[in-house]
Amino acid sequence: MKTLRILPLLLILTISLGSAELPNATHDKLPRWRGFNLLEKFIWKGKRESFHEEDFRWIHELGFNFVRLPMDYRGWIQDGNWEKFDEESLRQIDQAVEWGEKYDIHVCLNFHRAPGYTVARPAEVRDLWTDPEAQRVCALHWATFARRYRGIPNERLSFNLLNEPADIHHQKFVVVMRRLIDAIRAVDPDRLIICDGLKWGQQPVPEFADLKVAAATRGYTPSEISHYGATWVNSVSFPYPEWPRYVGSNGLLHGPWKKNLAKPLLIDGPFPTDTEITVHIGIVSTKAQFQITADDKVVLEKDFVCAGGQGEWKKAIYQEQWKTWQNLYDRDYTASIPAGMKQVTLRVTEGDWLEVRRITLSGSSSKASVSCDQRYGNAPGSLRWDGVNLAGAVKQDGEWLWAEMIEPWKAAEARGVGIVVGEWGCYNKTPHDVVMRWAEDNLKNWQRAEWGSALWNFRGPFGILDNDRKDITPEDFHGHALDRKLLDLLQKY
Repeated sequence: MKTLRILPLLLILTISLGSAELPNATHDKLPRWRGFNLLEKFIWKGKRESFHEEDFRWIHELGFNFVRLPMDYRGWIQDGNWEKFDEESLRQIDQAVEWGEKYDIHVCLNFHRAPGYTVARPAEVRDLWTDPEAQRVCALHWATFARRYRGIPNERLSFNLLNEPADIHHQKFVVVMRRLIDAIRAVDPDRLIICDGLKWGQQPVPEFADLKVAAATRGYTPSEISHYGATWVNSVSFPYPEWPRYVGSNGLLHGPWKKNLAKPLLIDGPFPTDTEITVHIGIVSTKAQFQITADDKVVLEKDFVCAGGQGEWKKAIYQEQWKTWQNLYDRDYTASIPAGMKQVTLRVTEGDWLEVRRITLSGSSSKASVSCDQRYGNAPGSLRWDGVNLAGAVKQDGEWLWAEMIEPWKAAEARGVGIVVGEWGCYNKTPHDVVMRWAEDNLKNWQRAEWGSALWNFRGPFGILDNDRKDITPEDFHGHALDRKLLDLLQKY
């Protein structure tokens, strides 16, 4: 404990020398920080992982001033005892805070896995939201950090309590947050505290203003763009990424095996000229007879039968819980709609279900596409073709992102809650040109909102370094592969 009492003083003496280089930061008004998440302590892998000084130096040299450090508490406890702290691991975090001072970078410490809570796997044995012992120990951990860094200016350091609380009951969430906040403020009353919103960081909480904390939102919407091809989410049903994009009717079409859900998807005309329709089929369950009719004329009929091994499908997927094959086709099928037709109907006439992920109509001089949601239990709707556009689809673009992801948080901001986008980014399987358009729409919005943001991550599949993209030609950057276009875009905003 003697080291814990002395160390903060050493940090304060060092950090106070340069604190004027960073903007003022208060719970009701955060600066427009710009930076990255650094992942060395993101997941405990059985050994101590140090942060890298060159990351701080390069981030500074590239013109950024913020790092968020998502961390796993198992990395700073000893022998699995969550009340016994490992001083060497804590000193590695101290070093990151010092590098923040050295390179004029704000450091935001985050518990990605806390005693009793994680959004990752495996789940914690105890439940922070219902277990008083887990709450006591989690508060002890934050109090330990508060004591360790007491007095370091908020311009330099903030605490981001828990990463992306999921669909937690609102009142339970507030009770736990208050306990953690009180534990910190009992030691360091003025520490800048940031709380992630509910529903994985996407929903503001009214009590943030009363608690006098800032808030962190996310920039992963829509997930079909940000997490396309990601193995840790259920991305197998995601349509091929496009941005901006039009999202139309529900494209999960059921057959007679589920009579209550067996509804068609309709496209109203009229179709004055011959029109080509292309549907992109995703997953098919077991077997399904798919049919497209124009008025009473069948223009396409296709039997899909799933099995193991090789086939027309892209991937054979056996679902053990249902003892059946649900295969990913990921293919286009095309038919011609004769001139003069009034309505086109897409349905599954026999079997289980399939996914229509995208519909494209091509007329004599025009072409329009919509992506389709895959929502179990929702009946397909209808679209309307006017010869040029597919009406009934929602355009998702920068304005849509503003309405969905900015406006709800602006209401919280008006009540005295500072906002930062704690994480955002796009996985390396999304085509780079799509990433660039989507990222720029987000960055424009955050610039307009005067919010800071931190890309997930700096080095890795979402980052500007070593993202392992197959659709770019990277530049060399100190021996690392640099995504120059993405870096230039970040620097622009």
